[in-house]
Amino acid sequence: MARVLIVDDSPSQLMGMKKIMEKLGHEVISAEDGAQGVEVAKRELPDLILMDVVMPNLNGFQATRSISKEPATAHIPIVLVTTKDQVTDKVWGLRQGAKAYLTKPVNEAALTSLVRDLLAGVTPDQG
Repeated sequence: MARVLIVDDSPSQLMGMKKIMEKLGHEVISAEDGAQGVEVAKRELPDLILMDVVMPNLNGFQATRSISKEPATAHIPIVLVTTKDQVTDKVWGLRQGAKAYLTKPVNEAALTSLVRDLLAGVTPDQG
């Protein structure tokens, strides 16, 4: 069982991803914006982070960059999960330190596969 941090300002999106993670047997912790996500990541050191992009205070790109540059949290794989579906968004997100990028609405099978791979140490092909 892994500890997964879900960072999303939408209660319905948060609940949907939480259900998927709990179905896989993972413990879920959450944060409602990027700034809180960075704080929780540093304090809790989760095994994986699912990060929205469009959020108040600190967006997901900024939060991802902060987490991936911090020595204490740099090892944590981050998956950006967002409605932003442009190639430039994906490229920018991966440059900020994300290991993968999924667009909403989330495909449960794709999320499940990605989470399993990342937790097993397999870096996904983001073509």
